[in-house]
Amino acid sequence: MSFSNSANNERKPGTIVGNPLYGLCEKVCIQVNKVFDACLSQVTEENSIVTVTNPVPPNPTLPLTFISAKSTSASGIVESLTITPLSDRQGYSRVQAEIGIPIEVIYVDANGIEGKGTAIYTVYKDVVMLVPENSVIPVTLAATVNLVAPSGTYLSDMTFSITACVTIVLKIEAEVELLVPSYGYCQIPACQDFSEEVCAGVFDLPLFPTLNNKI
Repeated sequence: MSFSNSANNERKPGTIVGNPLYGLCEKVCIQVNKVFDACLSQVTEENSIVTVTNPVPPNPTLPLTFISAKSTSASGIVESLTITPLSDRQGYSRVQAEIGIPIEVIYVDANGIEGKGTAIYTVYKDVVMLVPENSVIPVTLAATVNLVAPSGTYLSDMTFSITACVTIVLKIEAEVELLVPSYGYCQIPACQDFSEEVCAGVFDLPLFPTLNNKI
């Protein structure tokens, strides 16, 4: 049994049956990243240039043949961030930033040896988002990213031209402390070890032969 299917639904002492707050026992202050706004961008970018570094194995024999490329982390690198409040839209700002996506490129060299290397794929974003007013705790721009490049061509000097399928989720967030209702601490059950019961079908059989006809 896992935590997800072992919720504790026991009634707490002093609670009233039928109460919409059934089971609540306290107020808790938790520290979380609060998301004030978020937006999704999915684009296909053709003829994008990436330069591979840290090849494994080192010193591949050129030219190379592109196999595939994909992101290696879901966290994007936010650089050159500029947030400009919009005078005609209260609470909204123009958000400009370069989002770096760490990727791994797989290729085959001229000797038929498969190799791989790393690169940073950069996407420029210029969007409108809801941004809170300045406070002691600053807001930040976070990026969740994914990239898949199904096709590409080798150019020269460890550089490829690729077609990239890029997904970016931008989030305006801040680390805050929230007061929330609580049902108390979670109850964590013991883990259930996985095992293949190869003899289950045999052990389910009756011990002695049984006749279907009844006297």
